[in-house]
Amino acid sequence: MPGAGIFCGVSASVTGVTYARRLGLFSATMAVIGGIIGGGIFLTPSTVAAQVGSASFILIAWAVGGLVALVGAFCFAELGARRPRVGGGYVYLRDAWGPLPAFLYGWALLLVIATGAIAAVAVTFASYALALAGLSPRLTAPVAVGAIVLLTGVNYVGVKPAAVTQNVFTVLKLAALAALIIVGLSFSTSTALYRPLPPSPAPAGLWGVVVSLGTALVPILFTYGGWQQTNFIAEEIVDPERNLPRALVLGVVVVVAVYLLANVAYLRALGPGGLATSSAPAAGVMRTVLGPIGSAIISAGIAVSTFGFLNLVILVTPRVFQAMAADGVFFPALARLHPVHRTPTAALLLQAAWAIVLTLSGTFGQLVSYVAFGDWIFFGLTAASLFVYRARDRSLGAEFRVPGYPWTPALFVIAAAYVVASSVLANPIHAAVGAGLIAIGVPMYLWQRRYNHGAVSI
Repeated sequence: MPGAGIFCGVSASVTGVTYARRLGLFSATMAVIGGIIGGGIFLTPSTVAAQVGSASFILIAWAVGGLVALVGAFCFAELGARRPRVGGGYVYLRDAWGPLPAFLYGWALLLVIATGAIAAVAVTFASYALALAGLSPRLTAPVAVGAIVLLTGVNYVGVKPAAVTQNVFTVLKLAALAALIIVGLSFSTSTALYRPLPPSPAPAGLWGVVVSLGTALVPILFTYGGWQQTNFIAEEIVDPERNLPRALVLGVVVVVAVYLLANVAYLRALGPGGLATSSAPAAGVMRTVLGPIGSAIISAGIAVSTFGFLNLVILVTPRVFQAMAADGVFFPALARLHPVHRTPTAALLLQAAWAIVLTLSGTFGQLVSYVAFGDWIFFGLTAASLFVYRARDRSLGAEFRVPGYPWTPALFVIAAAYVVASSVLANPIHAAVGAGLIAIGVPMYLWQRRYNHGAVSI
């Protein structure tokens, strides 16, 4: 029932082994940043520019998206401070809405959302890495699988080496974006970096502005997504009641600043029209200013960025499956932590195996497009669970409280509903297929409950 299993402290696996608190504020912040910045900021701005058109409205759209992401980070910061438990969103959904919605979230992560993202990002990394090395694209699948296996191995042997890997690649991806921003801002016929942005037609009329900005917010919010994943590893963060909220807010603020500066760089170098028609705006900016060497630099930056994002998803997601198994609603073997490494090794291996299947089958792109809207359903439900926690725990305080409550979480829930509605209206057939894939989790849940407990409770 909702509220069952609420307690603080460190979770123990079925063998009595607990997670190790080894991640400080810096590592947690790098996880937030690394979970947001993948390959989207190198490509999505062209889609946004095509939908909005005006330089000023492009920046406004990214600023609004950043505000929504920050509000979401506030919500997850308070949730993390109240329930610093491994599994993050799964735990909040379970405590607020019951075990079935929580299970469906974990099911969707395993079936497509996380594993499909792993497959897609691994293929993207392999494509850029092979191009940089001058090797045949026919090696894409083997290199992608190799990256999944390598990073799964790193995460298998402990959260500390996984975090070190994450920190290194997050710093490198920030360096790549810094290079892009500096190059783009330096593009000018004069020496003034504050040269006004080139003008372009704005959407016609107030309604045209509203529709254009609203449409642009969908890809923008997807590009800003990912900060919530750090809540999955709350029990491995030192003093999570304080450090997790700080990491979430600081990480999102850094990403918003980087994304806005990147878009200013795109606009200064390419202009709104050039940005809207560019299939690879980051490469376009670097090539325009530095020539072929610029393209190579940004390609390396994208490879580094996707590799770091891949590591983050492989690091955090198995904690959800382990929490599900510990609750008795998933395969019992997944509940065990390694006695030495203190990592959910069985869950890591299951995730890697299915991600490799998706990679080799080539179906991951279509599957992710089917269920992408579902991720935002769970986003909205998770943020809404804050209302349940506040009502239930009136006498309890928290290290962090959402500013502007209840309006700020309500704003995020509305934004999540808008993304879901827009995705469904844009492609109702895909949404129907995705809903069916998620619904397959219902009989799986009922079977697991019956198998593990001999009774079924929804």
